Amino acid sequence: MPCPLPHVITSTSCESACAWIAENRSLIEELLNTQGGALLRGFRVIEKQDFQEAFSAYCNDALRYVYRSTPRTDLGGGVYTATEYPQGLPIPLHNENSYQREWPLLIMFCCLRPADNKTGQTPLADIVRVTDRIDAEIRRLFLKKKVKYIRNYRPHIDLPWQKVFQTESTADVNLYCIDHDIEAHWSSDGSLRTEQVCEALAVHPVSGLTVWFNQAHLFHPSSLDQRTRKLMLKMFPEDGFPRNVTFGDGTPIEEGMLTEVRKAFEHETVTFEWNQGDILILDNMRVAHGRTPFSGQRRVLTAMGCPYSPPATIHDVPG
Repeated sequence: MPCPLPHVITSTSCESACAWIAENRSLIEELLNTQGGALLRGFRVIEKQDFQEAFSAYCNDALRYVYRSTPRTDLGGGVYTATEYPQGLPIPLHNENSYQREWPLLIMFCCLRPADNKTGQTPLADIVRVTDRIDAEIRRLFLKKKVKYIRNYRPHIDLPWQKVFQTESTADVNLYCIDHDIEAHWSSDGSLRTEQVCEALAVHPVSGLTVWFNQAHLFHPSSLDQRTRKLMLKMFPEDGFPRNVTFGDGTPIEEGMLTEVRKAFEHETVTFEWNQGDILILDNMRVAHGRTPFSGQRRVLTAMGCPYSPPATIHDVPG
């Protein structure tokens, strides 16, 4: 039987999270390697600085959040707010930055204020088990064709390119796209369209396991509720949606395949209730995370570190 996720470590003396992490880095590393996540509870975490110091005690290689897909506020020191989507909407399970060619191996969250009425949970799923649930033929097709992420940046719809690339300079955007093999197409009205082909699966650098690692199920129009999708279709063709995804060769991805992917995540979903001061530490390639709708003034912070880019293409998948 799999170990419960996340593994909970409770302090009975309200000790410093920073000091405990510094003294127990090997234990945390073992938990991430074997179970994928650890939840520190009862430690002294009151404000953003406490979380920043705790993160730095484990990882001194914070990742700057550029080429964004979600709205966040940069609080400094590598700390950001959790995704600032409307609180009445869920955020589907995903691995952070799995729509890019570089991503953090480590992601931490800290709850400074839980939502009201036990809402605003952070669902988790073991991505190894999710991968095993996805039909092998679907995995092989995604592996062979890869995934193309398409983004259309227009004023007042989704995130503007200035927020995504963290610059006001079109020249800086062009340089970033060249460096990351992203096709950038500027229109005369200043709107931008980008396309990038990425792998659909990845090999974990520690375990050596091949895992499902993409965000096709988030970027595809089928991720939208029917009302939103119909409204969008009145304004743009699907190819012109703010976000879209195809196979790497430009052929469409069947919605039924992504339905199966979403079911795999759903079957492996586990949840826990946030307590004030909790710190959640995750192996970002091993564990997917999301968010349930919430009420009240939820305040969860996040920090990402240990940037990783896979060294080679995968040629086959198990199963």
